[in-house]
Amino acid sequence: MTRRTIAVIPARGGSKSIPRKNLVDVAGKPLVAHMIGHALEVPDITDVVVSTDDPKIADTAKSFGAQVPFKRPDDLSGDDVLSLPVVQHAVAFMEAAAGDLYDAVVVLQATAPLCRPQDIRACLNRLSEGDCDSVVSVVRITSNHPFRMKRIVDGDVLINFLDQGFEDVRPRQQLPPVYKRSGAVYASTRATVMDDGQIVGNRARAVIVPEDTAVDIDTPLDLALVRLIVEEKADSI
Repeated sequence: MTRRTIAVIPARGGSKSIPRKNLVDVAGKPLVAHMIGHALEVPDITDVVVSTDDPKIADTAKSFGAQVPFKRPDDLSGDDVLSLPVVQHAVAFMEAAAGDLYDAVVVLQATAPLCRPQDIRACLNRLSEGDCDSVVSVVRITSNHPFRMKRIVDGDVLINFLDQGFEDVRPRQQLPPVYKRSGAVYASTRATVMDDGQIVGNRARAVIVPEDTAVDIDTPLDLALVRLIVEEKADSI
């Protein structure tokens, strides 16, 4: 039996750090177009849906092959709105239109254009094994290890952010491996998202992705880095 999977790409129009971020040019295409293209290359994805409140983003998403069957409601388009209700709205709309339920939901962030289709496939394949609620793409931290992070309290008192009881001065190579979300792929069962109300469930698994695919564009510096990586990859071909 074929599993039905929806990919939801949130892409609202407002952005403080980079105005109209989802439409900025990256390697000759609008930012949002990159993740749409990656999702469309994954056979396991039944529907690729962009959730946006912006008519220009909607038109752009459609031109690159995504479905934009609704305008995101105003109450889900503010700066402080969480991802969960946005994703739930998209899933509920599509299920009502089709008269059928999805088996899996994958949230793909348009701000991670270097994500690869094979990473999305790997997350969905791992989810299909049935022993977890969610699978998240992660990247190993090679700098800024949490054992080196500090807090300042009482004005200027320096203390460890993680209280391991001592000042850890071991070389980076000797520190335990630590990972962070790559900011690209969050695959979950439908029940996790729609019934439990979680983007990432309690029984989560990881798919490790390369560091150079895991830049999440939040600032102009991030955007410049992504453009540089894309340019260098093109020059090496």
